[in-house]
Amino acid sequence: MTYLPLTPPGQTPLRVMTIAGSDSGGGAGIQADMRTFALLGVHSLVTVTAVTVQNSLGVRGFHEIPLDVIAGQIEAVASDIGVQAAKTGMLASSAIIETIADTWRAQGLAGSVPLVVDPVCASMHGDPLLHPSALDAMRTELFPLATLVTPNLDEVRLLVDIDVVDEQSQRAAVQALHALGPQWALVKGGHLRSSPHSPDLLYNGTDFFEFDGPRIDTGHDHGAGDTLAAAVASALANGYDMPDAVAFAKRWVTECLRAAYPLGSGHGPVSAMFRLSADEHR
Repeated sequence: MTYLPLTPPGQTPLRVMTIAGSDSGGGAGIQADMRTFALLGVHSLVTVTAVTVQNSLGVRGFHEIPLDVIAGQIEAVASDIGVQAAKTGMLASSAIIETIADTWRAQGLAGSVPLVVDPVCASMHGDPLLHPSALDAMRTELFPLATLVTPNLDEVRLLVDIDVVDEQSQRAAVQALHALGPQWALVKGGHLRSSPHSPDLLYNGTDFFEFDGPRIDTGHDHGAGDTLAAAVASALANGYDMPDAVAFAKRWVTECLRAAYPLGSGHGPVSAMFRLSADEHR
């Protein structure tokens, strides 16, 4: 596949921020975002929202970072280093979501810096990562600031109460998501078992863009959603338009799924490290 350009040594690369939770097992969350950022040649900026206690078998608990510390991380980085794009992951509570939205606006980032919102509600094991009361804050506070939202099918059901089972319901879902305020909405089809492929649908309020890809048969897909959103943010930082950014990210996460590896006794992570062995970088 064609990769994003790498910055020459000694020159400052583009900067992309992850606003998410830390995964102690290293498979998802901030750790997955930073792997993709690094291997796509962008500098990682980090705002930690929560620290999870988890491994390959599931999430045992999490600790929310104080609100002033969350706001302070965004402020410190934006005022000094600069941000070309950002993505969110686990945000845990309505108070954290509201703090991020308020800080994003106060720093002048709203409307000027692409923001990819991955509305993480639960882990792949079904462990809750978002208080139910925070869904309203997600819809009303964060979605209107988002350049793109990237829910999986379980998150779509929670956010707009549509069960995506086919092409028609996928279209209805992406339109309902877009009506909540983001510039673009993406409904991922990786969990759409009625299809032999993995169909994703992108919508901007006027046009639909379809992205198909092979369904990779692996039980090791931890961090796939984080990786896709991080790749979209990286492409947007590089000046891609949204359809091209999503197409690139779709190809990227497909290769990461091909390279996934076992870890522990449960689900292993997708692996961005496949790029290290790509022919053109040997």
